[in-house]
Amino acid sequence: MPTTPPDSPIRRVTVLGLGRFGGGLGVARWWLDRGAEVLVTDLADREELADAVSVLDVHAHRDRLQWRLGEHRIEDFSETDLVVANPAVPRPWNNDCLQAAWRAGVPVTTEIAILVSQLDRSRVIGITGTAGKSTTAAMTHHILRSCDVASVLGGNIGGSLLTTIDEVRAADAVVLELSSAMLWWLGATDDAPPGAPRWSPGVAVTTNVAPNHLDWHETESHYRACKSGIAAHQDDSDVHLSQDPGGADVFLGIPGRHNQSNARLAIAAAMQLAGVDGPRARAAAGSFTGLPHRLERIPSTDDFHYFNDSKSTTPEATLLAIEAMEDPGRVHLIAGGYDKGVSLDPIARRAGELGGLYTIGATGADLAAGGAARSCGTIDVAVRHARSSMRPGDILLLSPGCASWDQFEHFEARGEAFRRLVTTEV
Repeated sequence: MPTTPPDSPIRRVTVLGLGRFGGGLGVARWWLDRGAEVLVTDLADREELADAVSVLDVHAHRDRLQWRLGEHRIEDFSETDLVVANPAVPRPWNNDCLQAAWRAGVPVTTEIAILVSQLDRSRVIGITGTAGKSTTAAMTHHILRSCDVASVLGGNIGGSLLTTIDEVRAADAVVLELSSAMLWWLGATDDAPPGAPRWSPGVAVTTNVAPNHLDWHETESHYRACKSGIAAHQDDSDVHLSQDPGGADVFLGIPGRHNQSNARLAIAAAMQLAGVDGPRARAAAGSFTGLPHRLERIPSTDDFHYFNDSKSTTPEATLLAIEAMEDPGRVHLIAGGYDKGVSLDPIARRAGELGGLYTIGATGADLAAGGAARSCGTIDVAVRHARSSMRPGDILLLSPGCASWDQFEHFEARGEAFRRLVTTEV
């Protein structure tokens, strides 16, 4: 991917989907800084995208920036030099705007594809999986930095490393969390888009794979193919760590047996890429304090215990959260949300052994249909009903097993809402 105006025919760039996690913002700034005229188009309006819009509106080259918010126009995709798509756009192979670009011979790429084109892949650890990829990526980064290896963390975990590309290029290690959608755009499968880079990291990590994101992929087989494709373009000198490598438990400051597996993968990845000492890496893993919204313990002033696991967007992640608690019978679970087309039966089947199950969102009614749960609709109602049923020492766990988009902009907003509710005196 060309990166400087003198060598590049790219003068007009259309960014499809500014989004709220920084990728669209980062890539718009990237092309503005390289002399291109940038059109940002998003179905959301200016108010919904206020934070990102405010950053671009004061960019030094904002005179070359155009907005198309609240709609898309086909000509913006067929009459440009490059389209940069947000990987979150579902079923891109059927998207009218992207189809128009491909028919017109306009190349289509993504922020993550531009990023990896700037990196030495032998210094990249790419981490994917249905559950645990964010924690494993953050823990790997923590271990590397604790062992004096210059490391940066990015990808699906949020933000754009393009905005600090000089620092990224200078790092000894780049840790990327990679979603299944990102991997499709990078060329993980046979049906990859035209011009996909067919890229794999030097060290690939797969935590686990279970059905997910059928709203994006349409089929479970396609989702699984994208996940396994993280290693599709590795060579003989590369490494793919798949699932728990085994070994002794690691002392950790975060709960859950599943985090032992995450820790062993993170340690192995750090050792493979940077040759860090095993005992030192294990000690570093023990000082990792976790991530917000991932089995995050919320300090309380009452007799209950609260855990914010809003990042749980699959049934498997919710089951892992339940199993991280000593006594499921003391756990009052809030679950439900946006419908990704994945069966929530694994959660429903656990209802009888829990202290209570309180369901929310678009999937809430179906999840409560068996009669062992209480359909609450919204998170505030769920917290109120749970608290009224809890005994001192009980646990209130937000682990939805679903995405948040039916009621919240993103899982962080859902977790913050839960935090506010449980830290409010009743």
